[in-house]
Amino acid sequence: MDVNNQRKRAAPPQRIERQWAQLFALNIENGTTLQMQVRQGFVAAILDRRLPAGAKLPSSRLLARQLDIARNTVNAAYRQLADEGFIRARPRSGYVVRAAIVDRASAATPHRPAPGLADGPRWPARIGSRFSSLRNISKPSDWYRYPYQFIYGQPDPALFPTADWRECSRAALAVLAIRDWSSDMIDGDDAALIEQIQLHVLPQRGIYVTPDQIMITVGTQHALYLLAELLVSARSVVGVEEPGYPDARNIFAVRGAALRPLPVGPEGIDSADLAGCDLAFVTPSHQCPTASTMSWARRREVMAYADRHDLILIEDDYESELTFAGALRPALKSLDTAGRVVYVSSFSKTLAPGLRLGYMVGAPALIAEARVLRRLMLRHPPANNQRAAALFIALGHNSAQLRRIKTHLADRAGALVDALVHHAPMLTFKKPHGGSSIWIKGPAGLDAASLAKAAEQRGVLIEPGDVFFQQPNAPCPFFRLGYSSISTDKISAGVQRLATLLDP
Repeated sequence: MDVNNQRKRAAPPQRIERQWAQLFALNIENGTTLQMQVRQGFVAAILDRRLPAGAKLPSSRLLARQLDIARNTVNAAYRQLADEGFIRARPRSGYVVRAAIVDRASAATPHRPAPGLADGPRWPARIGSRFSSLRNISKPSDWYRYPYQFIYGQPDPALFPTADWRECSRAALAVLAIRDWSSDMIDGDDAALIEQIQLHVLPQRGIYVTPDQIMITVGTQHALYLLAELLVSARSVVGVEEPGYPDARNIFAVRGAALRPLPVGPEGIDSADLAGCDLAFVTPSHQCPTASTMSWARRREVMAYADRHDLILIEDDYESELTFAGALRPALKSLDTAGRVVYVSSFSKTLAPGLRLGYMVGAPALIAEARVLRRLMLRHPPANNQRAAALFIALGHNSAQLRRIKTHLADRAGALVDALVHHAPMLTFKKPHGGSSIWIKGPAGLDAASLAKAAEQRGVLIEPGDVFFQQPNAPCPFFRLGYSSISTDKISAGVQRLATLLDP
């Protein structure tokens, strides 16, 4: 054989290694195992036809050396790819891409039209509503990269009960459990989760109901949207706390309702302000965004007014479980004897918002209609997460998690209060007794929106408060500091950096 020709046919080892390296962008910090990332790289290359049928994969030794990972990791990835039919072993030659996989991928790939076609639909004219124009809370998508994250509603991964949730997820994947939840429930829910909420969650809030009064939702906001569809029309007058939860206001506005601001005082809303309302949205146990708690006397007044005037109340009980000082007051729903309070809550603040697990409690007739409407939207929330959550509660993990997270939040709240007193005496606030944020009022003339922009440039994220008002003053001096996602050791330095922007 001609040695020169042989050299021409054999590519240099460095070029081969560079070729395979282009398929992978391994990252040990992205939460996915290296073995799974290797598999993802090969699957993408096969389905995109960058690896043709019959293409020989590198040896496990070569790929492991190139990627600087263990050879066992590569071998495990190859075995899994073979089990799933993407590659096949060829005797004494290693692994090659299966032809059938590439053929199917090729047949299924449609023609890609050129971008920027001029004859498509005129979408601005076709879209009937401009939901993008609604005011809402905004935060950078890469908020976790900022050194001082005083934003609300984002979890600290260090506080997630990983081992406990993993145990429940594994149990939910047992053969008998899968047989239970894997079928199409149509408009039903996992009976185990309904039972746990009925017996072990709601009684903590003074609420005792039957299973037909409970429905699982994809978070609290999903519940609010369902209720707006069922109870609100263009003829409705809806009372919304002022300041209050922006997306509740948005959801009711989308239905065409007339919104009536309900001023929030030290004891909550005043029942006299409910005059003329058909429905009111309230957050009595942990007001959004002020974090104040409606007094027991005021709750009785609001409930009595609702009974006299046939008013429906939607109670959002978020963060009520996170009280770490003082006694926890029962929910407004606990005073309801006529079924006119619709109670909504979720596991977003105690577990993680990404789980999207919430629930609604209401009269049986309302829940029955809500189930039908939910079926039209999404049938039912993922049943595997429902079963895992049921086990999480039944095994006592939920109670333990509440105790754990309240301890951490209390420490962070204390650190934030101390930092504000020491570094920013010009700010006015109320010491929190629970929850994960503090509502701040700045000095006269402060524009919190401008402050937020300047603070972001310094690595500090805060939430300007104008979005919480239906009719904000200009400039709006209010803003919110969350402490659920920032570690205790960063709080003082973050407040000190923020205070430098407040100095005259």
